[in-house]
Amino acid sequence: MELSWTLFSECPIPKDIYEILADGENPIAAYKTFRDSAIFTNKRLIVRDVQGVTGKKIESYSLPYSSILMWSSENAGIIDINAEIEIWTKLGKIKINLRKDIDIRKFDKLISDAILK
Repeated sequence: MELSWTLFSECPIPKDIYEILADGENPIAAYKTFRDSAIFTNKRLIVRDVQGVTGKKIESYSLPYSSILMWSSENAGIIDINAEIEIWTKLGKIKINLRKDIDIRKFDKLISDAILK
């Protein structure tokens, strides 16, 4: 199984995310995706994908940090302007493309802090 997401820029943490957080779970940062957002908490990564023409259907992915086995980061180059993070989990690989407005080192540290603490 391989998933792929593209994050465009950092954004405010969505207010409605608090409704689905577990006790003791706190949002840390949020990033804009094509139609919704990816939210890092102190326990997991939540990616919400708005679907359909009306945008009323939302599919959510929840990746607990405990399921991450390894990750890699690749900064953007001159020709390839997107940075990239790859995350290997117990079920497969996830590829996250980061547009030029996102600081890859800050993003990499966010993952490091979440997984290694």
